[in-house]
Amino acid sequence: MLLCDAAQVSEGKLYILGGGWSMTGPDPVPSAVALKIDVDWHEAEVAHHWELFLEDADGRPVMVDTPEGAQPVEVRGEFTVTHPPGVPEGSPIDVALAVNLGPIPLAPGVRYAWRMTIDGNSLPGASLGFTTRPVPSEI
Repeated sequence: MLLCDAAQVSEGKLYILGGGWSMTGPDPVPSAVALKIDVDWHEAEVAHHWELFLEDADGRPVMVDTPEGAQPVEVRGEFTVTHPPGVPEGSPIDVALAVNLGPIPLAPGVRYAWRMTIDGNSLPGASLGFTTRPVPSEI
């Protein structure tokens, strides 16, 4: 997982713009989460469900106002891989995902984290923390 300004997947590769940051704001700006997932060989041909959850430092969902009321910031999707020709049996299979997000209004000077699950399971390294900068003081 990598925080970036924007990301795109083309021909199985991740293209990342402004990647590797851990501080943003304080004003809301577009951002993205670039993901490279290694799928076990025996998990090919099986549909997998993934979810990204934005949480505060205490692990609570971050809520944003929508026309339907306050909603948690969450992104969901599915992927299925096939056995690539010429790849030795037992090799992990790459999946690249790019999740581009519009500006999310976040409180300044606060720690947040994106947490990912696949098929309902949290995986090692499947959390990505970042901090919003405090509002500059007026001089």
